Amino acid sequence: MSVKIRLQRHGKKGKPFFHIVVADSRSRRDGRFIEKLGTYNPITNPATIDLNVDAAVQWLNNGAQPTDTARAILSYKGALYKKHLQGGVAKGAFDEAEAEKRFSAWVEAKDAKVQGKVEGLSKSQAEAKKAALEAEAKVNQARIDAAAKAEADAKAAEEAANAETAEEVTEIIDEESTGNTEEA
Repeated sequence: MSVKIRLQRHGKKGKPFFHIVVADSRSRRDGRFIEKLGTYNPITNPATIDLNVDAAVQWLNNGAQPTDTARAILSYKGALYKKHLQGGVAKGAFDEAEAEKRFSAWVEAKDAKVQGKVEGLSKSQAEAKKAALEAEAKVNQARIDAAAKAEADAKAAEEAANAETAEEVTEIIDEESTGNTEEA
C-alpha cells in the first residue's frame, strides 16, 4: 500500500481550507484518510499552518511520500529538518540533545521571521489607512472651500441684485418726487 501525505480540501467556493492528512494514494482527494496531521489556511496573510510535526516525522520515517505542496508545508514547519536531524543522530554525528537544540533554534528563528512579516504587514496597513484618511480630509476640505465660495458668490450676487433693485426704487422715487414737484 502506497501512503501519501497530502492536502484534503474543505471550505466553500473561493475560500479554501485544507486538512493535511496521511492517506492511501488510491483513495479520492477528499475521501478516506488514515490520520489527520494538521490544517492549512491559505486565505490569511501569512498563511496559517497548524501541524503535528512529530507525527509527520514519524510518517516520513515510515515511508509516507508527501505531495509537492505538502512537502513545501512540511519544510516550512520544520518536519523535514527534524527528520534530517534524526538521520544525523542515527549516524552518530551528534546526540539527541544537540539535535533538539538545533531544531529549537531553527524554530525560534523561523517564528521571529514570521512575526517580522506580520508586523510589517500591519504597519503597511496602518500607513495605507492613514494616507487614505489624509486624502479624504483633503477632499472634504476642498468641498467645504468650494461650498463656502459658492455661498459667498451667491451672497454677492444677491447683494448686487438687491443693490440694483434699491437703485431702481430710488430712481423711481426720485422720478415721482420730481414729477410731483413739477405738478405743484
